[in-house]
Amino acid sequence: MNTTVQKSARKRGNRGENAVCRHLRLRGYRILQRNFTVKGGEIDIIATRFRYIVFVEVKTRSAATDTEKYGHPADSVTEEKKQHLRHAASRYLSLHPNSKKPRFDVAEVYLPKEGRNTFPKIRYIKEAF
Repeated sequence: MNTTVQKSARKRGNRGENAVCRHLRLRGYRILQRNFTVKGGEIDIIATRFRYIVFVEVKTRSAATDTEKYGHPADSVTEEKKQHLRHAASRYLSLHPNSKKPRFDVAEVYLPKEGRNTFPKIRYIKEAF
């Protein structure tokens, strides 16, 4: 992947993660950490609410993405990706022990076209796996 495409994808990813953090805060979640990375895995957002510690995988697409052709963003969370997320979550919990119940959620973010004053559309899937 060339550098311009990588920068564009990272920018889109950051916009999606920012939107999900805003979405979660408005619903009473407290964001503990973003982009927690260990060898073998990364977690986009770690948050807490009530008795849960929530590990959130964010999948961001442009609003124009054809879900009929490409599927929903959550479909790209493969079994291998789930294993990496579980590994990273286990590592996080070993570094930050707590009594909260772990939960894995997936947030699908559909970004509006650049320059539009509309908010991203978010499809939030609790207990995705």
